[in-house]
Amino acid sequence: MRRVIDWMEQAKGEFKAARDLYTTGNYAICCFMCQQAAEKALKAILEHCGSPSHGHNLLALANEISRYVKVPRRVVTACRKLNRYYIPTRYPNAFPSGAPIYMYDSSDAEEALRLAEEVINFARKVTGIT
Repeated sequence: MRRVIDWMEQAKGEFKAARDLYTTGNYAICCFMCQQAAEKALKAILEHCGSPSHGHNLLALANEISRYVKVPRRVVTACRKLNRYYIPTRYPNAFPSGAPIYMYDSSDAEEALRLAEEVINFARKVTGIT
């Protein structure tokens, strides 16, 4: 069963959660949720192309997508930057000291939201799902 719609719905839901986290000042988890939203959007594309995929590396997913459709440079750049929010936003041992909640600020979260939206919009265009 093809689950393109399910992947896109999850991407949109996680993006909404990221926006909500931004408004509460939880910038680290906002950044993580942006990475997750982008991941789900990319997996929607792969499902749409008939090539469901596993993994969390956005660049690897974008590379796999490039076998089917041209991936714009701005989307690749977004994937590269969002990848940085997968682990260190959640684990205190990602930094020499200090919890991740103190390592991210509103500008990080704003950029993450912009980048995730870029990936989601690309997925919408490829899959035809709005």
